[in-house]
Amino acid sequence: MKKRYPLLVSALIACIVLWADEPSANCAEEEAKEERAWTAGFDEAETGKVPKGWICAETYGGGKPATWEVVEDASAPSKGKAFGIVSTKNTGRTYNIAFTKKPRLKNLEIEVKFKAVTGKEDQGGGPIWRVQDAKNYYVARANPLESNFRVYVVKNGNRRQLDSAAVETKAGLWYTIKMVHEGNRIVGYLDGKKMLEVSDNTIQELGGVGLWTKADAATSFDDLNVRNLAR
Repeated sequence: MKKRYPLLVSALIACIVLWADEPSANCAEEEAKEERAWTAGFDEAETGKVPKGWICAETYGGGKPATWEVVEDASAPSKGKAFGIVSTKNTGRTYNIAFTKKPRLKNLEIEVKFKAVTGKEDQGGGPIWRVQDAKNYYVARANPLESNFRVYVVKNGNRRQLDSAAVETKAGLWYTIKMVHEGNRIVGYLDGKKMLEVSDNTIQELGGVGLWTKADAATSFDDLNVRNLAR
C-alpha cells in the first residue's frame, strides 16, 4: 500500500494558503471583539506619572518631547485629576501626542474634555484616533488663539485639513470634543453642537486613540470616552 503523506501535506498547505487569504478573521472581526466602551478618567493613575499603557511621542519633533503627566486639578470634571502637558519647549510644526494602542478601533465615537492651560504660539488640543504610529492618525482640535475647531488627517507626518468651523473658546475653561467616525464619514461636535462633517479615506485601518496638542500648547484632558461602533 502506497503512503499518501505527500498528498496530505499538499492538501494541508493549500488549506493554510486559503485560510491566510480569507479577508477576515481580520479587521471587522478584530474590531467587533473589542469592548463596546472604554474610558480613561485618569483618576486612578498616579499623580506625576504617565498612565500605564500610554505612549508619549511627537510628530515633526525637533527636540525634547513635551512632558505629559497626571496632575491634581480641582477644576477637572471628574474627581480632581487630569492628564496633560505640564511643560514643553516645542514650537512650529511639532505635534505633541500621547496615545494608547488599546482599544484598537476603526469605527468609533471618541469624546474628551479639554482645558487650554498655556501657550503663546498655540493653545488647546483634542483627541486622535485610528492611530497607527506617531506619524499617522486623525486629529480634531479646538484652538482658543485661532477661534476655530478643526479636523485633520496626518499621513506620514504630513497634516491635511479636512474641515473647519469658527468658534470661540477660552483658556482656563473646560470644553468637550466628540468625534464620530464610521467608514469614511467624520462628524465633529463641540459642547454637543455639530460643527464638522466630512468624508475621508486616508486611513482605513484599525488604530489606537489618544490626545494631541501643537507646539507650545500645554493642555489638560479628562474623561476620555470611546465607544466601539463596529457592527
